Amino acid sequence: MTVGAVPAFAAAAAAPAQDTLQRQFSSAAAEFHVPASVLLAVSYQQTRWDSHQGTPSTTGNYNVMGLTQVDAAAVTAALAKGPGPETDGRGDSAAAKPAKKAPAGPVVQDGPALHTLDEAARLIHRPADDLKRDTAQSVRGGAALLAKYQKETGKAASADPGSWYQAVARFSQAGDPAGAGTFADRVFATIRTGASRHTADGQSVVLTATPGVKADRPAAPVHAAARAAAAPAADDTTPECPVELDCDFQPAAYALTDPNDLTSFGNYSKANRPDDGDKIQYIVIHDTEGGFDASIGLFQNPANQDSSHYIVRSSDGHVTQLVHTKDIAWHAGNKSLNMHGIGIEHEGYALPTDRPTWYSEQLYQSSADLVRYLAARYDIPLDRQHIIGHDDVPGPIQSYVAGMHWDPGTFWDWSHYMDLLGAPVCANLGGPLVVGGVVTVSPAFDATNQPPVTGTADRPENFVYLRTQPDPNAPLINSGTTQASDWHDKAVYGTSYVVADLHGDWTAIWYDGQKAWFYNPSGQTGGADNRPGRTVLTPKPGVASIPVYGRNYPEAAAYTSYPGIAPQPVVPLTATIPAGQSYVSGSDAPVPSDFFYSHTIDDSAPNDWTLVVGADTYYPIRYNHRLAYLKASDVQVGTAATPVDNPMHSSANS
Repeated sequence: MTVGAVPAFAAAAAAPAQDTLQRQFSSAAAEFHVPASVLLAVSYQQTRWDSHQGTPSTTGNYNVMGLTQVDAAAVTAALAKGPGPETDGRGDSAAAKPAKKAPAGPVVQDGPALHTLDEAARLIHRPADDLKRDTAQSVRGGAALLAKYQKETGKAASADPGSWYQAVARFSQAGDPAGAGTFADRVFATIRTGASRHTADGQSVVLTATPGVKADRPAAPVHAAARAAAAPAADDTTPECPVELDCDFQPAAYALTDPNDLTSFGNYSKANRPDDGDKIQYIVIHDTEGGFDASIGLFQNPANQDSSHYIVRSSDGHVTQLVHTKDIAWHAGNKSLNMHGIGIEHEGYALPTDRPTWYSEQLYQSSADLVRYLAARYDIPLDRQHIIGHDDVPGPIQSYVAGMHWDPGTFWDWSHYMDLLGAPVCANLGGPLVVGGVVTVSPAFDATNQPPVTGTADRPENFVYLRTQPDPNAPLINSGTTQASDWHDKAVYGTSYVVADLHGDWTAIWYDGQKAWFYNPSGQTGGADNRPGRTVLTPKPGVASIPVYGRNYPEAAAYTSYPGIAPQPVVPLTATIPAGQSYVSGSDAPVPSDFFYSHTIDDSAPNDWTLVVGADTYYPIRYNHRLAYLKASDVQVGTAATPVDNPMHSSANS
């Protein structure tokens, strides 16, 4: 045996048994007289039983019970030194970007809901740090809190899970009864259906289903749909939301910033989508870079030139609508994506490196419920070409590219999110990789994919690094770095590319106009999408390269009928696609070129509130980390190769 090596049996003994966490739940349930099913289901709805190695969430939740410890003043001060709350404006180069103004007051509102970890630590007489790092103490603290809340409701510590409904609702720390009820309903749904999971820490946890549990809930709240049914038809604050989310509506500002200038307004454009011809094709996932209430306040200030259609709260998944979906919110920093997209903000911060690394389960679930509803309503495909992050949005013109945002961050769990949408990415993958075929980036969001990120400990991430050669020591493409905000050298979960080459355990893709390699042993980080008929685009024959565009604006001739509208420039980015390269199309047919003119707040300018549609058409593609557009007249349309077409393949994922 090599000197200093650890014997295999000793290493195994050092690792916790796979049922350690299960036994900790049972022990804490017995100690504090909380039904084990309640304790397990609460934890599942907080974190899916993941400890996240003791690191906090985007909103200061810790360990398997999701207990909170947040220094509101410190968060506000840190964000004041950084990029601040997310503001993007119209994403329209025709108008200069206005100066951004910080929201009034703190970006995080302090209160008991931000300090449940400290309260739990006092109840079990342990240091707060123990509850952050030790799963046993986290579970004990959560059980102690539930027992305290149960006592304060005036109920005994019953063995009947149904009697714990109000204590569970309070555990959510929701700011309103509807949000608390949504959390409790999800917990009891989990108790009825059961759950099982192998966590990122290697723990196997099982909650056996108890279908007959009846929750002892208070009188049912009036849900949003019931309120909408009772409201007058002209009610402009009826949320567009699935019934179970019980959304509310807090309108973003639609007001002048200068009373003497009808063009100086915010924070969105009035429209009539999709009835006016402006099809809704995308849903864009954001994070707020600030607290829930403060972010709503920011959207209610027209000087900020910023809005979103919805915002999701972290603690309980409560959804507030801010802008009607028919109107164009200013959220993406790209007018084409604003015109054709719906923006959803999520409470959290992309990466203050001293704090968060994950998003709450309640936030994921409510967001997914909302997206499924919107996708069904507007016929939006549930795939990563149409359900995108803000980090997928291209700069509309070259001068905007460097400043485009990168939220929701490298730790947004796209795999889990697409599963919640009922559109699991891996369901379409299988078989061998082939040159000219399609590969979809699909690393597991667990300990098997922990690429290094500057300033953070190893943790699951949603991307793979891309290199110049099939060698782990080769440079990252585009002189890339391991900064989380550096999107130039990353391919993110669920994104699809054309296979450019194969070499052993490495796969190359056409990316950003070049060949980019990622480590892909046995197809573990990128699976073959061998569905027939996948549309791919190559430069038309006879050209050395074709331009890449950041938006799909019409040609100048399209404005002839609208003398009040100055033609918008059609200017490509500096990026190009050389001959011989191929990219996956985001649609089987090209999309129209269009531009929505919204010059004044009251439709008083000539040809105001008009959708200009051109003769040019574009194909959306995944050019690099971000989307982009190619003119249909510049490309040759084909279909991706499959194993039957091309014998040069890897059996990595066969």
